[in-house]
Amino acid sequence: MNSNIDPLTDEEMKNWPINPLVDMEKPFVDVRGSIQPLVDSLMKSAVMIESKAGSLRANHYHKTDWHYCYVISGKIEYYYKNLNSNVKPELIVVEKGHMIFTPPLVEHCMKFPVDTLFLTLSRNPRDQETYESDVVRVNLIDASDSISWKPDNE
Repeated sequence: MNSNIDPLTDEEMKNWPINPLVDMEKPFVDVRGSIQPLVDSLMKSAVMIESKAGSLRANHYHKTDWHYCYVISGKIEYYYKNLNSNVKPELIVVEKGHMIFTPPLVEHCMKFPVDTLFLTLSRNPRDQETYESDVVRVNLIDASDSISWKPDNE
C-alpha cells in the first residue's frame, strides 16, 4: 500500500453516512447570504471536477478512500453496488445542491447527462501515484456509448 494512505479505523467508519445520498445540514442564513455545511471530517483532498455532457467517470472502487461529491451545477447519474455483489447496480440521480457519499469497497460509476460541475472531498491525497495505488477499475457500467478515459488512453 502507498505510504501516503492511512489505514482505515473503526472510529472513522462509524461516522460515515448510512445512505449514499447525504442528508444535508440546514444552511445558516442571514442578510449577507448563507453558509451551507458540507463535510466535517478529516480529509486530504478537495477537488473541483468539470464533466461534459455524455461523459462517464469512475467505474471503479477504492480500497481505502472515501469521497463526498457535492453537485454545484448539472446532474450526476450515480450507479453503485457493494463489491462482489451479484445485484444490479442501484441508480441515484444527484441534482444541484445535493451530495453523495461513497465508502471504500463500493463499485461506483458516474454518468453526466448534462455539463456538470461538482466538488469531490476525499479521505486520501489525490496525487496520481496515491490515487492509482488505491483504485481498482471495474466495468460496472458499459462505457462504450460515453466519453470515458482509462490510464492506457494517454
